[in-house]
Amino acid sequence: MFVDHTKTYNSNEFQEELIAITIKEVADILNERGYNAINQIVGYLMSGDPGYISSHKEARNKITKFERAEVLEVIVKNYLNK
Repeated sequence: MFVDHTKTYNSNEFQEELIAITIKEVADILNERGYNAINQIVGYLMSGDPGYISSHKEARNKITKFERAEVLEVIVKNYLNK
């Protein structure tokens, strides 16, 4: 099959998808540990204190790789686009 056009790459879309996947992974890990994932993630996003996120399975490291504002932006975009 011959492709007759150039496919474009949007790094913003890739970054947003990566953040969305990470939020879901972190939520699953927190739930697995018996935490209320929503409360813990909101606590982290509001305060900036990574102590709200368990270090189990690297959840804390995963979510703190992103700016909190970026995480909030992805959450709001996903909510409004439903």
